[in-house]
Amino acid sequence: MPYGLVKVIAGPLFRVYCRAAVTGLEHLPATGPVLLASNHLGTVDPLILPALLPRRVTFVAKSEYFAEGRITGKLLRAFGQLPVERRAGAAATEALETALDVLRAGEVFGIYPEGTRSPDGRLYRGRVGVGWLALASGAPVVPVGMLGTDRVMPRGASFPRPAKVEIRLGAPLTLSGSEKSARDRRAATDAIMAAIGELTGQERAGEYAPLPG
Repeated sequence: MPYGLVKVIAGPLFRVYCRAAVTGLEHLPATGPVLLASNHLGTVDPLILPALLPRRVTFVAKSEYFAEGRITGKLLRAFGQLPVERRAGAAATEALETALDVLRAGEVFGIYPEGTRSPDGRLYRGRVGVGWLALASGAPVVPVGMLGTDRVMPRGASFPRPAKVEIRLGAPLTLSGSEKSARDRRAATDAIMAAIGELTGQERAGEYAPLPG
């Protein structure tokens, strides 16, 4: 199913079923590359965000979601999302290079700096891949706060629930430094996470979220 048609159908559905509301759309540039950096609470995050924004958003999602026959994978493909192995090393580098290609093409790329869904609703420390991507691309970074998506599809649920969802977009961040510098990557990542935290009001965990095995 074409991406545009999916958005036309899914957007109104999410607005009605989840009473989804978006604020801060004026912060999303109408053209050019944009890096959307969001907190991550629920499985439906990479579906709801693209459905409710006016521009096409590309994410990479773990390859397990794309297993044959899984409805999640079919929906993600319909939204133009890309499968990637969630491992350290070469696979992680490949995901960042894919993201960089999207940004260099002048498109919007979405990323979850925490690396996985929050297990307890707190905002976890950001992994420095987002800092590398921001500095390497030079794209404006728009922080995103998503609220309520963990109640739409709680862990273990087999069907979405009609919980209220709010999406907040913040002002684009101005970041400086070199992607080759570990200190600059860390500083950029911390600045992005601070901006996300201001939008969500989440308690800060101060540590990395544990990645599923």
